[in-house]
Amino acid sequence: MAAESTAFTPLTLPVLPLDDEVVLPGMVVPLDLNDPDVRAAVEAAQAAARTEPGKPKVLLVPRVDGTYPGTGVLGTVEQVGRLADGDPGALIRGRGRVRIGAGTTGPGAALWVEGTRIDEQVPEPLPGHVGELVKEYKALATAWLRKRGAWQVVDRVQAIDDVSALADNSGYSPFLTTAQKIELLETADPVARLKLATQQLRDHLAEQDVAETIAKDVQEGVDKQQREFLLRRQLEAVRKELRELNGENGKDSAEESDDYRARVEAADLPEKVREAALKEVDKLERSSDQSPEGSWIRTWLDTVLELPWNERTDDTGVYDIQGAKAVLDAEHAGLQDVKERITEYLAVRKRRGDRGLGVVGGRRGGAVLALVGPPGVGKTSLGESVAHAMGRKFVRVALGGVRDEAEIRGHRRTYVGALPGRIVRAIKEAGSMNPVVLLDEIDKVGSDFRGDPAAALLEVLDPAQNHTFRDHYLEVELDLSDVVFLATANVLEAIPEALLDRMELVRLDGYTEDEKVVIARDHLLPRQLERAGLDQDEVTLDESALRKLAGEYTREAGVRTLERSIARLLRKVAAQHELGERELPFTVTDGDLRGLIGRPHHVPESAQDPAERRTAVPGVATGLAVTGAGGDVLYVEASLADPETGGAGLTLTGQLGDVMKESAQIALSFLRSHGAELELPVADLLDRGVHIHFPAGAVPKDGPSAGITMTTALASLLSGRLVRTDVAMTGEVSLTGRVLPIGGVKQKLLAAHRAGVTTVVIPKRNEPDLDDVPAEVLDKLDVHAVTDVRQVLELALAPATSGAAPEVPVAA
Repeated sequence: MAAESTAFTPLTLPVLPLDDEVVLPGMVVPLDLNDPDVRAAVEAAQAAARTEPGKPKVLLVPRVDGTYPGTGVLGTVEQVGRLADGDPGALIRGRGRVRIGAGTTGPGAALWVEGTRIDEQVPEPLPGHVGELVKEYKALATAWLRKRGAWQVVDRVQAIDDVSALADNSGYSPFLTTAQKIELLETADPVARLKLATQQLRDHLAEQDVAETIAKDVQEGVDKQQREFLLRRQLEAVRKELRELNGENGKDSAEESDDYRARVEAADLPEKVREAALKEVDKLERSSDQSPEGSWIRTWLDTVLELPWNERTDDTGVYDIQGAKAVLDAEHAGLQDVKERITEYLAVRKRRGDRGLGVVGGRRGGAVLALVGPPGVGKTSLGESVAHAMGRKFVRVALGGVRDEAEIRGHRRTYVGALPGRIVRAIKEAGSMNPVVLLDEIDKVGSDFRGDPAAALLEVLDPAQNHTFRDHYLEVELDLSDVVFLATANVLEAIPEALLDRMELVRLDGYTEDEKVVIARDHLLPRQLERAGLDQDEVTLDESALRKLAGEYTREAGVRTLERSIARLLRKVAAQHELGERELPFTVTDGDLRGLIGRPHHVPESAQDPAERRTAVPGVATGLAVTGAGGDVLYVEASLADPETGGAGLTLTGQLGDVMKESAQIALSFLRSHGAELELPVADLLDRGVHIHFPAGAVPKDGPSAGITMTTALASLLSGRLVRTDVAMTGEVSLTGRVLPIGGVKQKLLAAHRAGVTTVVIPKRNEPDLDDVPAEVLDKLDVHAVTDVRQVLELALAPATSGAAPEVPVAA
């Protein structure tokens, strides 16, 4: 261990400040006498040396930002003369550490202080750990000096045996900072100082090794690029000579690959996509001209480069919610549910954007909506209106009849003629990453041995997954989270449950007659006038004509047949004008329709002769149903067989499903068990065969909602009381006579309104569904919500004195 430091005789010395420099004992440094502080200190030391023996003495103290440490170095002025550049200078040697005391006075202009020498001797012999420390420092210093080529200095360092002098020798190290040197200066214990110097040298060598490794790697990379460049140029020259030798012309594959590399590097691609593309370019460069893989790679690269990876259209509708709503209202009449949903989406997207939440967890704010409704209600055209309102690109993807999973996810590149899926092609066609994509007829997707396309759509339409969608052809992630997907379907039950769970359902249940008139006047008529070559003022359709067209010539949930009827009407007028049979302008009224396009095809039952109505005989009831074409009126006929032709039993005709057959059995069982209570001749049900028929036998029918209709038809048959012509009904019946809820209430009420029915019977538990029915329809319908089939019979059956047939119809 080092001995305790002991003090020498107090010294009075002039201060020689060193700006941002440190001199340690044993060091010899030249100082410029042009510096006023240096000159003042040296002259003061020389003046004092005239009265004292020995060389002039100064106190070397580092000065950092105007402050001084508490320890300095006693220095002797060895020589005063000229420096190498010719300026006056002094050569000063550091002798030992001095602890600085109070200031005092002295000759000259320098600052004088009192100081005390510090003893830095280490007792002999050196302890074992100190000897090891000396060896380590000498080894590190030798390694560093050899790297710098300072072989002469190596011998001098190896010759130093004093611990204090060895530690202070590090003051010559140029890599030490001023703070590190001051720390060495203020460390009085020689052993501790040597440990500090060793650690500093060790850290510097480690940093130097890292820097040399980095420089070596960089140099190797540069050399590799230079070699690769040279070899490519040589290869290009060889191929050029070969082409000239064989008389070939055209672009070299090397030039082509270089072109692809430049295109990839210049394209604005995501980092992972860029890496994958550059790997394919490397494969293209290695492939031969005769290899088919080259054409596959070029096709893949062209596809990747054509995709709009970072292109997005600005959502104009996001910043103008009122304007977007006005666009939807102008282009589509009715359809309030889907309009409200789109407006809500735009409003939420605007608020998220205002709060910097455009991208959360890698996902953007897309939407997935399923528009379900009968044909002709405007599902497909609504997609274009949504894109127009939002200011986005619109792409339609037809899924009807698609049976191959690769149509959605793309083909593997191992197949000849492989292509990306329809989703990727839609993004490519749109030219942006946030279009409105309409997946048309999603309920018509089929499955076979080639896979299930509906299963492939699960990832596409899942907001939690589609930001990392992978097409089998691309094999890189494609972000679909900003796409607005609109899927259209006619039959909800045909959509797989897992797929339907990923979409927000919006029902389009058809138009009312008033809405059809507005659509025909504002949208269909102007379009058909243009197609017929007529001006707006040449042919005018009166509202009465439009209303009769919608009510009697067409009976549908949508407006396609209505548009065809208008087109036929206008063609007829145009032809008559060209033949000179009619003058223009011409206004078409409801009275002109029969002469132009013939008789109406759908006259309401209420407008027919009472004797010609279907319900003119007992055993016929009017029901309501939902089909793929929307709501419809369904008639149920019942009859009893002759007792002599067979025993009791139930016969069902009309291509019925299992559920509807069970409903017929329930209706028959209820009347057999409660016939006496209802004053019905139950014996006829027990002894005679019952036949229930649903007309339009070529159309499949199923579902429980005809239960009360069949019960009413059987009750009318047994009682001989007619079913009221203006009454239609829907509801499931139980064995106890309870009326249970069913679905499709809105579509059924719209169908009843179109058919001229004025009274509708529905289950009590379906009353909340009336909120979805347009007000103008409810105003024209007398809706009765019932809980028991007895209430249905009271409402539907006419009194016995209203001309009911006295005898029960018998089946032939």
